Amino acid sequence: MQAPFPINLRLVGWLSLAQLISWGSIFYTFALVMAPVERDLGLSRAESSLAFSLALLVEGLLAYPVGRWIDRGHERAVMTGGSVLAGVCLLLQGSVTGMVGFYAVWAGLGAAMAAVLYAPAFAVVTRRFPLNFRRAIILMTFLGGLASTVFIPLTAWLMALWGWRHAFIALAALHLLVCAPLHALALRGAPRPSPRVAAADPQAVKGVTDFILSAPFLLIGVFVVLLMAVTVALPAHMVSLLRENGLREVWVIAIPAGIGVIQVLGRLLLYFFEHHVDPHLANRLIPCLIPLGLLALLAAPLSIDWQVGAVLLFVLLYGLGNGMLTIVKGTAIAQYVNRDHVATLNGALGLPLALARAAAPLLLGLLWTAQAGYTHGLWLLLALSVVGVGALMLAQQLALRSR
Repeated sequence: MQAPFPINLRLVGWLSLAQLISWGSIFYTFALVMAPVERDLGLSRAESSLAFSLALLVEGLLAYPVGRWIDRGHERAVMTGGSVLAGVCLLLQGSVTGMVGFYAVWAGLGAAMAAVLYAPAFAVVTRRFPLNFRRAIILMTFLGGLASTVFIPLTAWLMALWGWRHAFIALAALHLLVCAPLHALALRGAPRPSPRVAAADPQAVKGVTDFILSAPFLLIGVFVVLLMAVTVALPAHMVSLLRENGLREVWVIAIPAGIGVIQVLGRLLLYFFEHHVDPHLANRLIPCLIPLGLLALLAAPLSIDWQVGAVLLFVLLYGLGNGMLTIVKGTAIAQYVNRDHVATLNGALGLPLALARAAAPLLLGLLWTAQAGYTHGLWLLLALSVVGVGALMLAQQLALRSR
């Protein structure tokens, strides 16, 4: 009988450190570099923002081939190469002199994100710990959830100390001197894929296609894409949302910064209590925190006396829900579709996820009006989250019934 907790904690810990650095130095630094890049390169806000959208698009386009390579046992090469690419692109970022170079750097960083962020890392631990991958993923997200809390002030400090160009040299060094060697050493001895998957057998490819066309996968795709749209749209407008609901400026700044800590708190709760709760029940309940939080936010203007309390309830529900939602999204395909092709199947959602991430903040902004504020947009996000939760519940029901 296999041990009840057969997880290599050292491996998960090293991968967690790499996630902290990768998320913090790539994903969360763009907001800080926008203003100095616009000033030095003479770009407009629309021109600079396009670079990050390009990175998300490249990440989405490469998610499927990256997933295929990982399923074939090339996880070490993928994640090590991704860290090297991230380091090189961050070095180049410090020397860009025009818009084309800036776009090229962020296209490269998009390719690096496809190889080093949560999706490939979750696939790695799913392949290595097939009986306890969910617990390994929870552990991995503890540090990753603090990426914004650590790297936004760190990068801002480096930029104030050395200027933005030299600051990115320091960030590049973290990838080249920490993440790349870490992936190269920690990911030795990858489990072998089945012979047909390793050889790209046509029948194996057909099997992946069958899974992609299955009802559970399509429903989970609806769930992941819609909830991603909701949870990406809200942070981009969080400060304005809080101001509209009457919070003092100190709370308006403190709450968005503290959401990362609340997310980690949610993951800690899931880690300590998951053995006492049916994981399928947890998968049904956790996503419900997002629409419940939106309901609290929509109810806030209805009572002046309770407005601030309702907004704080939203922040608590949203932070806890979003923190644990990462685990549900990262494990749903392995639990309800297929575990052997988990990286490929998650990769198949890469492009729709990239489009959702790019479009959602823009859509919420377009729905804002001076008279109604964000009310119309929040009702749309509530409807999308309810549909997404329903899709997951139906996928779960179909998958468990078929077993």
